[in-house]
Amino acid sequence: MPRVHTYDALVVGAGGAGLMASLYLGRHPGVRTAVVSKLYPTRSHTGAAQGGIGASLGNMDADGDRPEWHTYDTVKGSDYLGDQDAIEVMCKDAPDVVYELEHMGLPFSRTPEGRIAQRRFGGHTKRFGEEAVRRSCYAASRTGHAILQTLYQQCVRHDVQFFNEYHVVDLLIEDGACRGLVALELATGDLHVFRAKAVLLATGGHGRVWEITSNAVTLTGDGLALVARKGLPLEDLEFYQFHPTGIYRMGILITEGVRGEGGILRNSEGERFMERYAPNMKDLASRDVVSRAIYKEIRAGKGIDGKRYVHLDATHLGREVIEKKLTEIADFCRTYLGIDPVETPIPVQPTAHYAMGGIPTNVDGQVLADETGTVVRGLYAAGEAACVSVHGANRLGTNSLLDLVVFGRRAGDHMAEYCANADLEPIGEEPTAAAHERIERLRNREGGERAADIRAEMQHLMMESVSVFRTGELLEEARDRLAELAERVDHISIDDKGHEYNLDLTEAWETRGMVELARVITECALNRTESRGAHSREDFPKRDDENWLKHSFAYLRDGKIDIAYKPVTITRFQPKERVY
Repeated sequence: MPRVHTYDALVVGAGGAGLMASLYLGRHPGVRTAVVSKLYPTRSHTGAAQGGIGASLGNMDADGDRPEWHTYDTVKGSDYLGDQDAIEVMCKDAPDVVYELEHMGLPFSRTPEGRIAQRRFGGHTKRFGEEAVRRSCYAASRTGHAILQTLYQQCVRHDVQFFNEYHVVDLLIEDGACRGLVALELATGDLHVFRAKAVLLATGGHGRVWEITSNAVTLTGDGLALVARKGLPLEDLEFYQFHPTGIYRMGILITEGVRGEGGILRNSEGERFMERYAPNMKDLASRDVVSRAIYKEIRAGKGIDGKRYVHLDATHLGREVIEKKLTEIADFCRTYLGIDPVETPIPVQPTAHYAMGGIPTNVDGQVLADETGTVVRGLYAAGEAACVSVHGANRLGTNSLLDLVVFGRRAGDHMAEYCANADLEPIGEEPTAAAHERIERLRNREGGERAADIRAEMQHLMMESVSVFRTGELLEEARDRLAELAERVDHISIDDKGHEYNLDLTEAWETRGMVELARVITECALNRTESRGAHSREDFPKRDDENWLKHSFAYLRDGKIDIAYKPVTITRFQPKERVY
C-alpha cells in the first residue's frame, strides 16, 4: 500500500511562485502546508533569473515612475494579447511586493542614498513610450537567486513542510475538484499519495522542448502535461519567447541587464544594427523584436565569421560596472567561454527562454476548466507554468519575477481562504493504479527506443521549424513528425530496472510529456495565421486583430488536439502598431 500524507494545501514546485504561495499559506494559522518538489528548493530555476524585477518605484528618475506607465509597456510588449485587467493588477501590486521582499531581507543593490537601485530594461518607458525608464530593481546580476533564498528562508520560518526529490506523476481530480496528487519518491522509487483540500501547480516552464535553451534540464513542462492528461486546456502555447542573448551554442542566458547598462549588439561589420530595427529603443526594444533582428542579420550573412551569432559588446562599460553590476555575467563568460567581457565582446544568439502560455488561471490563481471561465475547484497554478495572461504574445524583461511573486502571493491567499471553508474530500480506492501501471510498463518493456534519442530528435525539430520564424509548410511537417514521435514514445524502454534514483525512468516519463506539449505548441502555431509577438509567421507577416485578437485554449483528447478561443480583455489601451 502506498504511504498517504494529508495536508490542507499542497504546492508543487519550489521556485519563486511556489515559495511565495507557500509563505502566504504558512502565515495562515491552521492551514497545514507542504511543498512537493523534484528538486531541492534552492536549485529551482528562479535562481537563474539575473537582471531584475520590475516595479514603478521611480528611485532613479527625476520625474518618477507610475504603475499605469508600467501597465502600458506590458500591454504594448504583449502585442496587445495580454489581458489588461490582469496586467493592471500585476503592475499596481508591483511596488508593494518589492518592498515586502526588501523587508524580508532581500539584498537589493542600492543607490548612494540607500534606496533600491533600478536600471533600464527592454520595452520599459515613461510617459507611455516617450523614453526609457529605470524600472528594474536588481541584486547585482543575481536577482532570482536572492529572491529564491529569501523566500525559502521565510517558508522554513513559518513551518512549511518540504518533500524534496518527489516527482509528481498524477493529479487526483474527481467531480470537478482536485483532491490531491500522486508522487514518485526518487530516493526509493515508491509512490506516495498526498491528500489535500487544494493543490497549486508552480512547476515552471518547458524550454527543454527546444534544442538551444536557457532553461535548466529540469524544465520539462511537468505541470502542463499533468493538466493536459486530465482533459483540461492549455492557453496560448504557440507563444514562446526566444531571448535574444543566449551564449552561442550553449543557450546560457546573458541578462538583458547588460544592454540595460549600455551594452551594444554588433554584427560582423561592427555595426550597431538595432538602430535600423528600433530607432528609438535600439538594443532595448522588446525581446521578440531584438531576436528577429539578430536572425535577420545572420540570414543576411552578417553573423560573426559567417556563423550563427552576433556580438554583445560591453567592453566600453569598464571593469567597475561589469564587476559590480554584472558579476554573474562576467563569471559565465570566463567559465564557459574563456573570455573576459571587459576586453572581448560576447558571442550571442537567440535562445528558447520563456513560456507566455500555460495552464489558464484567473487573477487568484484558480485553474480554468474551459474558455468560458469555469473553475476547477481546489486546483491552482502560478508562475511560468500558469497563464493569467499578463504576458500575452511577448513578455517584457523583469516581468517574469514580478509575475511569480504577485500571483504566487494572490494564489496563496486565495488558497488559504478556500481551505478554511472547504472539507477534505475522499479519494478513490486505488489512487496510484494509473501511475503504477505506466511506470511498470516502462520498467518492464524490452527492445524499445531510448528516450534520449526521441527527445533529441524532437528538440532539433522544434528548433528548426517552430522557433523564431515559422511557416505553414515547416509547421505542417513538424506536426506530422511529432505525431510519429508520439507513437514511438509509447514504445520507449529503459536500461535501468532499479528503483533508487532511476533517472532513466524519470527522463522517459518527462520525454512523453514534452512530446505532448510540442504537439500542442505546433498545432496552435499552425492554426494562428498571423504574426504577433513571439509568434512570427513568414507566410502571414502582419498582425490580424480582426481575426486573432483572442487566446487559444488547446485540449489534448484521445491523442487529438482540439482548439477553442477566448477574447482578450481590453480595458484601456486599444491595439495599435508597435513602434520602438
